[in-house]
Amino acid sequence: MHSFFVTSSQVEGDRIYIEGTDVNHMKNVLRMHPGERLMVSDGNNCRYLCEICAYETGARAVLSILSAKEDDRELPSRIYLFQGLPKQDKMELIVQKCVELGVYEIIPTAMKRCVVKLDEKKAPAKCKRWQQIAESAAKQAGRGIIPKVTEILSYEEALKKAGELDVVLFPYELAEGMEETKKVIQGIKPGQTVGIFIGPEGGFEKEEALLAREAGAREITLGKRILRTETAGLSIVSVLMFHLEGQ
Repeated sequence: MHSFFVTSSQVEGDRIYIEGTDVNHMKNVLRMHPGERLMVSDGNNCRYLCEICAYETGARAVLSILSAKEDDRELPSRIYLFQGLPKQDKMELIVQKCVELGVYEIIPTAMKRCVVKLDEKKAPAKCKRWQQIAESAAKQAGRGIIPKVTEILSYEEALKKAGELDVVLFPYELAEGMEETKKVIQGIKPGQTVGIFIGPEGGFEKEEALLAREAGAREITLGKRILRTETAGLSIVSVLMFHLEGQ
C-alpha cells in the first residue's frame, strides 16, 4: 500500500488534504483513483488508513480517514549518523538505505580524509538532493517520519553535536575486542539517543580518533574485515535495529 506524509495542519476532522507534487505523483504516476486506499503519516507518531475521495482543481486531493492509530514503525531510540563525505554518489545510497533501516537523522561530516570538498555553492544543492532521497526512502519503508539530512558540518561541529547524545559509537579499524563491542551494544537501552561516526574512504585520522575518544565516544569493531564507508554504516545500524527492536 502506498504511503504519503502530511503535516498536522492538513488533517481536518475526518478528512486529509494532500497538495503539491504528491498529488501529481498519486494521480499521474501511480494512477490512483477515487476509492483506492493509502496510508498517511502526519510526522507526529500518528498513521492513518485513508481512501481517496476526489481530486480537486488546483492540485489538491481529498482523502477520507477510515482509521487512525499510533505509529509503531519507528525505532525506540533515535539514531544519528555522522557520515564522512564519500566520493561520487555513495552518499545517496547511504541515505536511502539508512533511512530504510530506521536512522533518525543524517549529518554529512567533513573529515580529513574526505576526497570530496563541497564549497558553499554546491553544498546546499547536494543536501537538498539527499533530503529528497530521504523522503522517498521513508515513503517506501513506511516510516512515520521523514528523517532529516542536515547541512554539512565540520568534524569539530559534529563532535559538539554528538556531545548532546546519550551514547556515541565510533567504529574504528584499529579497535579490537568483539566482546567489548558486544557489551557496548547490549548496554544501549530503548529511549537513549545514539550517535554513530563513520569515516570516509581511507578511514579516520588518528587525531580524529583521539578527539572522539576525548569527547566520550566508544570505540567499537565491526569485525575482522575492512568495510567500505557505504557498508560500515549499514552494518552497525542493522545491528542496532535488531538489538533495539528485540527488547
